[in-house]
Amino acid sequence: MKRRSFLKSAAVLSTAGFITPAIATATTAQVQEQSSTDGRRRFTLVQTYDVKAPEGSSGVVKLWIPVPEETHFQQLRKLTFNGNYKDAYITADNSYGAKTLFATWPDSTGKMEMTVEMVIETLDWEPERNGDLKSYRTPEKIGYPVDVERYLLATTHMPTTGIVKQTADKIVGTETDPLKKARLIYNWVSANMFRDNSVIGCGTGDVSTILESGKLGGKCTDINSVFVALCRSVGIPAREMFGVRLGKSIKLDQYSKTAFGSADAKGLSNVSGGQHCRAQFYLAGYGWLPADPADVTKMRLTEKKQHSDASVQAVNDYLFGNWEMNWVGFNYGRDFDLSPDAEQAPINNFGYPYAEVDGDPVNYYEPKVFAYDYQSQE
Repeated sequence: MKRRSFLKSAAVLSTAGFITPAIATATTAQVQEQSSTDGRRRFTLVQTYDVKAPEGSSGVVKLWIPVPEETHFQQLRKLTFNGNYKDAYITADNSYGAKTLFATWPDSTGKMEMTVEMVIETLDWEPERNGDLKSYRTPEKIGYPVDVERYLLATTHMPTTGIVKQTADKIVGTETDPLKKARLIYNWVSANMFRDNSVIGCGTGDVSTILESGKLGGKCTDINSVFVALCRSVGIPAREMFGVRLGKSIKLDQYSKTAFGSADAKGLSNVSGGQHCRAQFYLAGYGWLPADPADVTKMRLTEKKQHSDASVQAVNDYLFGNWEMNWVGFNYGRDFDLSPDAEQAPINNFGYPYAEVDGDPVNYYEPKVFAYDYQSQE
């Protein structure tokens, strides 16, 4: 099957301990709710799907839904799903271990409905703000665990040679300290790239194309992928985490009421279009650290401010080494195969739900076309 035109257009324009979901029956599943931890925020994310087959199509319908990663900064407390599907189950059988809720319908001519409810608890990830890094010293001999080494490797959309390496070398110069190199790259990306709202979805994160074009614009995947690729090219493991905003910003709303997440007076947010990619980098002898230069560029555009503005610089400082967790991350997958196998493989990333009708993908960038709705209640 040929990819539908929206995928071609998008290419041009542009996540501690685990809770393993236990399958109860073929039509419902649940992770039992656990008690809250002080200091965490709790969100109920309700996803409804009414999958629409493209006109003239028929055949088997397959739906892949990303499920949150379990980390110290976010935990999935409850998961339930139901619908008129033939089969549905949770799997993580892919190269990134990306948790996936998979559902299938035998024929696309009837209704294809599904409701998923997730109760998610989050805790702001603030190692820099909490002073965790003040005593950090780079080890004399730098080495990485096997599961971290993969985040030094190139992928289809993120090469680490050519213009990527050349750009990174110019940015870091003679600096050898990994933390300082990461900060130099972060500052360059946040200052020199810009948010382009004409880009479809979160962007494709095609790093070489972005750098070669000289037009350093895009959405969150584009901007944070540049940061990740530049870090990898100078020996710093880095990765994106694909997820969705859940509600109102508390710590950064003094700088922008809408750029970092919003909700009504009752804590309800329509987050159908709230997908957002963030970045992490790894320090030997310490571990993973958060970053998000893309949200700096978003704040600049939303508030119509220059990068030198004091409020922009305050956000820039916070988002190197900190994440406010009114957001949930699904996975770190990039240029990989879903499981069960999708016909149009590999996929670029897995931050959106993905569906195929008789092997052709449905436009996941447009919730109304795909027919899904995400509502988050804090």
